[in-house]
Amino acid sequence: MNLAERVKQILLSPDTEWRVIAREPADPVFLLTNYVAYLATIPAVAGFVGMSVFGVAVAPVGALRVPVLSGLLAALFLYAVTFVMVYAIALVIDALAPTFAGEKNLGNALKLAVYSYTPFWLAGIFLLIPGLRFLLILGFYGLYLLYTGLPVLMRARPEKAFTYSAVVVACTVALELIIRSIWAALFALPGLM
Repeated sequence: MNLAERVKQILLSPDTEWRVIAREPADPVFLLTNYVAYLATIPAVAGFVGMSVFGVAVAPVGALRVPVLSGLLAALFLYAVTFVMVYAIALVIDALAPTFAGEKNLGNALKLAVYSYTPFWLAGIFLLIPGLRFLLILGFYGLYLLYTGLPVLMRARPEKAFTYSAVVVACTVALELIIRSIWAALFALPGLM
């Protein structure tokens, strides 16, 4: 798998690319070290630079810069937690499959979780410049990727894919809120990344 080509194809031709992905072996180590490890660096590095170099706009104070060591530790924490998050979402996708007339397959669930996160990681580049953080919304294209991938990888009936993806997203948001709370408590930083 060529990383740049996979990113391009999953973003531009998801229907075709999900079928290609479905035929590939589900090697968790390969997915985590050759895809997640690279793409998850984008929001971690951009968030660190944005918070520690450029600062974060805080009204009425102005720009608040996070100390470099605190920012680095926070970025490393979020980078490491990304792997846990992707795997946890894969477990959720797999566990919910029978509920939505799909087939349990943890390997395919992991592929679905990994590749659906692609737009979120790419949109992480906007963490670099505080004024562009609103463009993180572009990462929500990952929700569409999840929706289109569920019938292909988890064999969910197409008419149940919307509800299936909505439940997965709700679980993801809950996990994300827990992780962000831990992050904020550990580093005494506002949940800005």
